[in-house]
Amino acid sequence: MDGSIGLAEEKSRASSRDKRAKFVDLAESRTVNAIRAIRVIGKLGNRAHYEYDESDVKKIVAALNKEIEALKVRMTDKGTKIAVDFKL
Repeated sequence: MDGSIGLAEEKSRASSRDKRAKFVDLAESRTVNAIRAIRVIGKLGNRAHYEYDESDVKKIVAALNKEIEALKVRMTDKGTKIAVDFKL
């Protein structure tokens, strides 16, 4: 067996581990940031400080749900991007 083939396979495995580690690090930090952002939006629910109606709540929840669905698509189908804009 050629020694260069073994070296190439080893580099490929190391690269795969590096990609996995990078994914895990970024996924964890970005998910934590997203959860924090959703919690900050939730603080708008304090009616003593803010005025809103049910249609505002539905729009916010719909926009967040739509983005979650877009996330699912991006994570399962290669190259698919769905833009989500939001305005009340």
